[in-house]
Amino acid sequence: MSSPRVRKVADRIQVIVAEMLERRIKDPRLGFVTVTDVRVTGDTQNASIFYTVFGEEEQVAGTAAALESAKGLMRSEVAKQLGMRHAPSLEFIHDALPENARHLDDLLAKARESDAAVAAAAAGATYAGESDPYRKPHEDDELEDEPDDESDSV
Repeated sequence: MSSPRVRKVADRIQVIVAEMLERRIKDPRLGFVTVTDVRVTGDTQNASIFYTVFGEEEQVAGTAAALESAKGLMRSEVAKQLGMRHAPSLEFIHDALPENARHLDDLLAKARESDAAVAAAAAGATYAGESDPYRKPHEDDELEDEPDDESDSV
């Protein structure tokens, strides 16, 4: 578990980088970027910044190159705004969470379709034998199980 100070630094880095991507970085390769998460090591020397890009593979590759080229400018701005003696080194990592979520949604849709097909097949189905296949005691069997009053009174 990270300390509260490290969490605050990570949250602040996320805000600073997102604002810089929105306002100051004017690289044409930069696509529609969202900073999803920032993880900072316990000694605040390294920061991993997770991001997603809306668009196709070429936009993802262009955005990765634009972020790599703007890394120094962002690091200096992070250091200036945080007021830290040593600025954390920044590492940009493409977040695969949206693709994984999309894949899980596709799997869930297939499962729903197969469940609907099974339910449709079961709608007109009947039992192969009796509706209640479990054996129940007959009324005659219950009478035989009861002890006779005459034999007990000896």
